[in-house]
Amino acid sequence: MPRPPQRAPRSKKPKEHRPLRPYPSPAWGGGPASPLHEWEVVIAGELSDQQGELHDQLLEMPRNSRGTIFFDSCGGSAYIGLALASLIRLRGLQAVGVVAGECSSAALLPFAACRERYVTPHATLLFHGVRWSSEEHVRLDEAAEWTRHFQLMEADHDRLLVGLFGCAPEVIAPWNQKGRFVSGQEMVDAGLAKMVDLFAGDLWKQIAVRP
Repeated sequence: MPRPPQRAPRSKKPKEHRPLRPYPSPAWGGGPASPLHEWEVVIAGELSDQQGELHDQLLEMPRNSRGTIFFDSCGGSAYIGLALASLIRLRGLQAVGVVAGECSSAALLPFAACRERYVTPHATLLFHGVRWSSEEHVRLDEAAEWTRHFQLMEADHDRLLVGLFGCAPEVIAPWNQKGRFVSGQEMVDAGLAKMVDLFAGDLWKQIAVRP
């Protein structure tokens, strides 16, 4: 039966999330600063069935809590991207998404689901339509059904991405149609994210999330 394309699975040990401890800054009124982000999670690598710990980490976070999700993912399964985005929204997580390296393909869904989104000038984001590949010995009727399913899934994926980003369809439609690599600056210019300057001093001040 056809499945979304995936690379060979790589074994990974679950990573423990570490509480973020901002350092004191006079810009915050002087004295010890209280934590503005309560937890940190990293979404990295291929989004495949081998990364079930990502779901577990999002389920461990208190509902409606605040935290930071760093992204460095080339994408992977569209279903897993959908599940991660759904968990962020369904659990009311006030997540701040920061693209540390790459955020492409299926990883765009959980990034778009974040309450606030940040990129660096060096970030890369690949937009494209939903892709699928088939296994061997697939019957003709099965292939036809999967073709029909993925046509519907692609249209739904595009609508969902537009809704999560809160933008007009015309903003990202040309990127999806062409399979385009988008820079961090282009994301900012389109109003889909804010910029983080790695050389502008207090970085946590730039992405501070306040209640």
